Amino acid sequence: MNRLKNVSENRVEAIVLCIALFSGLLVSAQPSNDNCSSATEVCANQIFSLTNIGASASVCANCEDDFNYCFDDQNSIWMTFTTNALGGDIQVDFSNLVFALNPGQDNELQATIIQAATPCDASTYTQIGNCVSNAAGNFSLNAIGLPALTKFYIVVDGDNTGAGVTSAAECSFDLILSGTGIDRTASLIAISPQNGTYCLNEIVTFNATISDCPDPGNYEWYINGVLAGATVIPVFQTTALVDGDVVSVQTSCYLLCPETVSDVGLSNSVISFPVDAGANQTISPGSSATLNGSTTAGSIVWSPSQSLSDPSSLNPSATPSVTTTYTLSATQLGCTINDQVTISLESEIFIPTTFSPNDDNINETWIIEGMEDYPNASVKVFSRWGQEVFESTGYSDQKAWKGDSKRGQLLASGVYYYIIDLKGEDEEVLKGSVTIIR
Repeated sequence: MNRLKNVSENRVEAIVLCIALFSGLLVSAQPSNDNCSSATEVCANQIFSLTNIGASASVCANCEDDFNYCFDDQNSIWMTFTTNALGGDIQVDFSNLVFALNPGQDNELQATIIQAATPCDASTYTQIGNCVSNAAGNFSLNAIGLPALTKFYIVVDGDNTGAGVTSAAECSFDLILSGTGIDRTASLIAISPQNGTYCLNEIVTFNATISDCPDPGNYEWYINGVLAGATVIPVFQTTALVDGDVVSVQTSCYLLCPETVSDVGLSNSVISFPVDAGANQTISPGSSATLNGSTTAGSIVWSPSQSLSDPSSLNPSATPSVTTTYTLSATQLGCTINDQVTISLESEIFIPTTFSPNDDNINETWIIEGMEDYPNASVKVFSRWGQEVFESTGYSDQKAWKGDSKRGQLLASGVYYYIIDLKGEDEEVLKGSVTIIR
């Protein structure tokens, strides 16, 4: 999670600004932390690349820059930090100072730590720790025994004193904050269960327990190091485990300077054994088929059992009255694994080749016997020129074609062509012709 402005971007920005100044170019852009209200939040043991190039001052009675400690404001920038739950000592280290070297410009930094009872109200400031007023190289600020969970400010300013100096110092630098008062307690995450014994395709639930992890991000779950899912809550369910799989989890802590924490479980045992219900078969109505089940499990049962000779046998005789899917359930070591097979009945559809819609009440419609077993079937009829004249999803005596067009006009005597798609898994598409006799 990229919740912090990239440090390298800050460094590049500072260098570009310095180069512009060194080249005599005018840089008017102000740093984003030019004032107290937009202070850059810094966290422990991270490098922050900063600059006061282009910074200004806001001085008036009780304004944010209305202070005078070992220096008064010229072109300040502001940083802020909050002590941890215990409080304690802190140290702010400044390094890699790169000054703008314009004629008459100073080359020393000034800095201190401020506590504000009212944020950014100078009348409530208290200066904390040491105050530095003439740093031309690396330097540090130190404060001892800071209270817990308290917000402080670091203010950095360019010096503007000395012979021949006409403008305040501008500089880019690196800042690192450390110490017992800001250090974080190590964030921890633990996955549970670490491992277990499961059945193949069983729903397994894993939980993550975290501690000392403010603002956790999404939880990323891995199986054998491959991302398997991400959750907002610390719970993950999967049916995809196989024997030997290892599940791990990771998330990030803290909005500022995020830290990644992770935990890896142990190898899981998954009970699996072969179960095969055999190949699908097609039989004629009234006949039987032998189911060809196989498994190494000691206990099996077929369902539905009504049309089977022996549902506890691997090879029962099946005599279904309609197309039927049978499930073979095998159990071993408390685990049940299923497989399925479908026994389809051959179609007993009778398609007349003629009918006579001539109002004599005999053979007036194209009745197709057996279509009631195929409620989703598609029936289409075309003229000899390929024009679709009739179409129906599902076909019955009530839906039977009357020899008219899709607009309800009577069609001439002659040959027409049909395509009947029964929409069954193993059913063929029926094609042929039918003649209208008037």
